[in-house]
Amino acid sequence: MSQPLAKAGSDATPQTEPDGFRVWRPGLSKYRDALTVQAELVDQRRDWTHDLLILLEHPPVITFGRKTEPSNLLWDQKTLQAAGIDCVSSQRGGDITLHSPGQLVGYPIVDLTPYGKDLHRYLRQLEDILIRTLADFGLSGTALPGKTGVWVKGRKIASIGIAVRHWISYHGFALNIDNDLTDFAAIVPCGLPGVTMTSMSQELGGPVAKDQVAEILIDHFGAVMQRPLLGNFDDTTTPTQA
Repeated sequence: MSQPLAKAGSDATPQTEPDGFRVWRPGLSKYRDALTVQAELVDQRRDWTHDLLILLEHPPVITFGRKTEPSNLLWDQKTLQAAGIDCVSSQRGGDITLHSPGQLVGYPIVDLTPYGKDLHRYLRQLEDILIRTLADFGLSGTALPGKTGVWVKGRKIASIGIAVRHWISYHGFALNIDNDLTDFAAIVPCGLPGVTMTSMSQELGGPVAKDQVAEILIDHFGAVMQRPLLGNFDDTTTPTQA
Protein backbone atom coordinates (compact mmCIF):
# COMPACT_ATOMS: atom_id res chain seq x y z
CA MET A 1 0.00 0.00 0.00
CA SER A 2 1.31 3.41 -0.91
CA GLN A 3 2.05 5.61 2.08
CA PRO A 4 2.65 9.35 2.43
CA LEU A 5 6.20 10.20 3.36
CA ALA A 6 6.85 11.70 6.76
CA LYS A 7 8.18 15.22 6.87
CA ALA A 8 11.80 15.33 7.93
CA GLY A 9 12.69 17.84 10.60
CA SER A 10 16.14 19.38 10.71
CA ASP A 11 16.69 17.83 14.13
CA ALA A 12 16.66 14.40 12.45
CA THR A 13 20.12 14.97 10.99
CA PRO A 14 22.93 15.89 13.40
CA GLN A 15 25.26 18.49 11.90
CA THR A 16 28.30 16.96 13.59
CA GLU A 17 28.43 13.88 11.35
CA PRO A 18 31.51 13.44 9.14
CA ASP A 19 31.21 13.75 5.38
CA GLY A 20 29.46 10.74 3.91
CA PHE A 21 25.95 9.71 3.00
CA ARG A 22 22.92 8.16 4.63
CA VAL A 23 20.16 6.06 3.08
CA TRP A 24 16.40 6.40 3.42
CA ARG A 25 14.20 3.57 2.10
CA PRO A 26 10.55 4.50 2.72
CA GLY A 27 9.08 1.77 0.48
CA LEU A 28 6.13 2.25 -1.87
CA SER A 29 5.39 5.98 -1.78
CA LYS A 30 3.22 8.38 -3.75
CA TYR A 31 5.13 10.42 -6.30
CA ARG A 32 3.54 13.72 -5.28
CA ASP A 33 4.59 13.11 -1.66
CA ALA A 34 8.14 12.39 -2.81
CA LEU A 35 8.24 15.73 -4.63
CA THR A 36 7.24 17.57 -1.46
CA VAL A 37 9.75 15.77 0.73
CA GLN A 38 12.59 16.27 -1.75
CA ALA A 39 11.95 20.02 -1.78
CA GLU A 40 12.20 20.10 2.02
CA LEU A 41 15.34 17.96 2.07
CA VAL A 42 17.09 20.10 -0.53
CA ASP A 43 16.60 23.10 1.76
CA GLN A 44 17.85 21.13 4.76
CA ARG A 45 20.90 19.74 2.93
CA ARG A 46 22.65 23.11 3.16
CA ASP A 47 22.77 22.63 6.95
CA TRP A 48 24.14 19.07 6.80
CA THR A 49 27.65 17.71 6.35
CA HIS A 50 26.37 14.52 4.66
CA ASP A 51 24.45 13.56 1.52
CA LEU A 52 21.30 11.44 1.36
CA LEU A 53 20.24 8.64 -0.97
CA ILE A 54 16.49 7.94 -1.05
CA LEU A 55 15.51 4.56 -2.52
CA LEU A 56 11.83 3.76 -3.02
CA GLU A 57 9.12 2.59 -5.41
CA HIS A 58 6.09 4.44 -6.75
CA PRO A 59 2.57 3.36 -7.65
CA PRO A 60 1.98 3.66 -11.42
CA VAL A 61 2.65 7.26 -12.44
CA ILE A 62 3.75 9.07 -15.58
CA THR A 63 6.00 12.04 -14.91
CA PHE A 64 6.77 14.95 -17.17
CA GLY A 65 10.18 16.60 -17.18
CA ARG A 66 10.87 20.18 -18.15
CA LYS A 67 11.47 19.21 -21.79
CA THR A 68 8.48 16.91 -22.26
CA GLU A 69 6.70 17.16 -25.58
CA PRO A 70 2.92 16.70 -25.09
CA SER A 71 2.82 14.34 -28.07
CA ASN A 72 4.97 11.85 -26.15
CA LEU A 73 1.95 10.96 -24.00
CA LEU A 74 0.16 8.40 -26.17
CA TRP A 75 -2.84 7.39 -24.03
CA ASP A 76 -5.80 9.66 -23.30
CA GLN A 77 -6.95 10.43 -19.76
CA LYS A 78 -9.75 7.88 -19.85
CA THR A 79 -7.34 5.08 -20.75
CA LEU A 80 -4.85 6.23 -18.12
CA GLN A 81 -7.51 6.32 -15.42
CA ALA A 82 -8.72 2.84 -16.37
CA ALA A 83 -5.13 1.59 -16.01
CA GLY A 84 -4.73 3.34 -12.65
CA ILE A 85 -1.90 5.57 -13.87
CA ASP A 86 -1.49 9.07 -12.44
CA CYS A 87 0.21 11.93 -14.31
CA VAL A 88 2.43 14.51 -12.59
CA SER A 89 4.63 17.35 -13.85
CA SER A 90 8.02 17.87 -12.24
CA GLN A 91 11.05 20.15 -12.37
CA ARG A 92 13.53 17.46 -13.36
CA GLY A 93 15.39 17.45 -16.62
CA GLY A 94 14.53 15.16 -19.47
CA ASP A 95 11.29 14.14 -21.11
CA ILE A 96 8.47 11.78 -20.15
CA THR A 97 8.90 8.59 -18.12
CA LEU A 98 6.89 6.05 -16.12
CA HIS A 99 7.32 4.68 -12.62
CA SER A 100 5.62 1.59 -11.22
CA PRO A 101 6.15 -1.04 -8.51
CA GLY A 102 9.15 -3.23 -9.19
CA GLN A 103 11.22 -0.29 -10.35
CA LEU A 104 13.94 0.97 -8.00
CA VAL A 105 13.80 4.77 -7.92
CA GLY A 106 16.70 6.71 -6.46
CA TYR A 107 16.67 10.34 -5.37
CA PRO A 108 20.16 11.43 -4.30
CA ILE A 109 20.17 14.67 -2.31
CA VAL A 110 23.78 15.57 -3.01
CA ASP A 111 25.84 18.72 -2.66
CA LEU A 112 27.56 19.00 -6.04
CA THR A 113 30.07 21.60 -4.87
CA PRO A 114 32.78 19.00 -4.03
CA TYR A 115 32.26 17.58 -7.54
CA GLY A 116 33.04 20.87 -9.23
CA LYS A 117 29.38 21.86 -9.71
CA ASP A 118 29.59 19.78 -12.90
CA LEU A 119 26.19 18.42 -13.96
CA HIS A 120 27.59 16.34 -16.79
CA ARG A 121 30.05 14.69 -14.43
CA TYR A 122 27.24 13.94 -11.99
CA LEU A 123 25.09 12.36 -14.72
CA ARG A 124 28.01 10.15 -15.74
CA GLN A 125 28.49 9.18 -12.09
CA LEU A 126 24.86 8.06 -11.84
CA GLU A 127 25.24 6.03 -15.03
CA ASP A 128 28.40 4.45 -13.63
CA ILE A 129 26.62 3.47 -10.40
CA LEU A 130 23.85 1.78 -12.39
CA ILE A 131 26.26 0.05 -14.78
CA ARG A 132 28.30 -1.33 -11.87
CA THR A 133 25.13 -2.57 -10.18
CA LEU A 134 23.99 -4.38 -13.31
CA ALA A 135 27.43 -5.94 -13.75
CA ASP A 136 27.13 -7.63 -10.36
CA PHE A 137 24.12 -9.49 -11.78
CA GLY A 138 25.92 -10.48 -14.95
CA LEU A 139 24.35 -7.76 -17.11
CA SER A 140 26.45 -5.58 -19.38
CA GLY A 141 25.03 -2.08 -19.12
CA THR A 142 26.21 0.71 -21.37
CA ALA A 143 25.79 4.45 -21.70
CA LEU A 144 25.12 5.79 -25.19
CA PRO A 145 26.62 9.08 -26.39
CA GLY A 146 24.07 11.87 -26.29
CA LYS A 147 21.44 9.74 -24.53
CA THR A 148 21.38 9.91 -20.74
CA GLY A 149 20.53 6.60 -19.07
CA VAL A 150 21.68 2.98 -19.24
CA TRP A 151 21.05 0.36 -21.92
CA VAL A 152 21.46 -3.43 -22.12
CA LYS A 153 21.85 -4.83 -25.63
CA GLY A 154 20.26 -1.71 -27.08
CA ARG A 155 17.26 -1.80 -24.73
CA LYS A 156 16.82 0.88 -22.08
CA ILE A 157 16.90 -0.44 -18.53
CA ALA A 158 17.45 2.74 -16.50
CA SER A 159 16.39 6.36 -16.91
CA ILE A 160 17.94 9.45 -15.34
CA GLY A 161 16.50 12.92 -14.82
CA ILE A 162 17.81 15.38 -12.28
CA ALA A 163 17.17 18.85 -10.94
CA VAL A 164 19.48 21.17 -9.01
CA ARG A 165 18.84 24.02 -6.59
CA HIS A 166 21.68 25.89 -4.87
CA TRP A 167 23.90 23.15 -6.32
CA ILE A 168 22.00 20.51 -4.34
CA SER A 169 20.75 17.70 -6.57
CA TYR A 170 17.33 16.08 -6.37
CA HIS A 171 15.26 13.72 -8.52
CA GLY A 172 17.57 11.04 -9.92
CA PHE A 173 17.25 7.63 -11.56
CA ALA A 174 14.86 4.73 -12.12
CA LEU A 175 16.16 1.17 -12.59
CA ASN A 176 13.73 -1.42 -13.97
CA ILE A 177 14.01 -4.58 -11.88
CA ASP A 178 10.79 -6.56 -12.25
CA ASN A 179 8.19 -3.89 -13.05
CA ASP A 180 5.40 -4.42 -15.59
CA LEU A 181 6.81 -3.03 -18.84
CA THR A 182 3.51 -3.03 -20.73
CA ASP A 183 2.49 0.35 -19.30
CA PHE A 184 5.39 1.97 -21.16
CA ALA A 185 3.09 1.70 -24.20
CA ALA A 186 1.36 4.79 -22.77
CA ILE A 187 4.35 7.00 -23.59
CA VAL A 188 7.31 7.54 -25.87
CA PRO A 189 9.85 6.70 -23.15
CA CYS A 190 12.22 9.60 -22.53
CA GLY A 191 10.98 11.12 -25.78
CA LEU A 192 12.98 8.55 -27.81
CA PRO A 193 10.86 7.13 -30.65
CA GLY A 194 11.37 3.42 -31.16
CA VAL A 195 13.11 2.80 -27.84
CA THR A 196 12.49 -0.60 -26.26
CA MET A 197 12.32 -0.75 -22.48
CA THR A 198 13.61 -3.74 -20.58
CA SER A 199 14.14 -4.88 -16.98
CA MET A 200 16.62 -6.94 -15.03
CA SER A 201 14.18 -9.81 -14.65
CA GLN A 202 13.44 -9.81 -18.37
CA GLU A 203 17.11 -9.82 -19.30
CA LEU A 204 17.97 -12.50 -16.76
CA GLY A 205 14.92 -14.63 -17.49
CA GLY A 206 13.81 -14.93 -13.88
CA PRO A 207 13.05 -13.15 -10.61
CA VAL A 208 15.47 -10.64 -9.11
CA ALA A 209 15.62 -9.79 -5.42
CA LYS A 210 14.91 -6.06 -5.18
CA ASP A 211 16.47 -5.71 -1.74
CA GLN A 212 19.67 -7.27 -3.03
CA VAL A 213 19.76 -4.84 -5.94
CA ALA A 214 19.27 -1.92 -3.54
CA GLU A 215 22.06 -3.05 -1.21
CA ILE A 216 24.50 -3.52 -4.10
CA LEU A 217 23.56 -0.15 -5.56
CA ILE A 218 24.18 1.52 -2.19
CA ASP A 219 27.71 0.07 -2.15
CA HIS A 220 28.43 1.36 -5.65
CA PHE A 221 26.94 4.77 -4.83
CA GLY A 222 29.48 5.14 -2.03
CA ALA A 223 32.35 3.94 -4.23
CA VAL A 224 31.57 6.17 -7.21
CA MET A 225 30.74 9.25 -5.13
CA GLN A 226 33.70 8.50 -2.85
CA ARG A 227 31.62 8.88 0.28
CA PRO A 228 31.31 6.41 3.19
CA LEU A 229 27.92 5.07 4.22
CA LEU A 230 27.02 6.58 7.61
CA GLY A 231 23.82 4.63 8.24
CA ASN A 232 20.09 4.81 7.64
CA PHE A 233 18.06 7.97 7.73
CA ASP A 234 14.84 6.19 8.71
CA ASP A 235 16.02 5.51 12.25
CA THR A 236 14.67 8.96 13.07
CA THR A 237 12.08 9.60 10.34
CA THR A 238 9.75 6.89 9.05
CA PRO A 239 6.77 6.82 6.67
CA THR A 240 3.43 7.22 8.44
CA GLN A 241 0.46 4.99 7.80
CA ALA A 242 -2.03 6.37 5.27
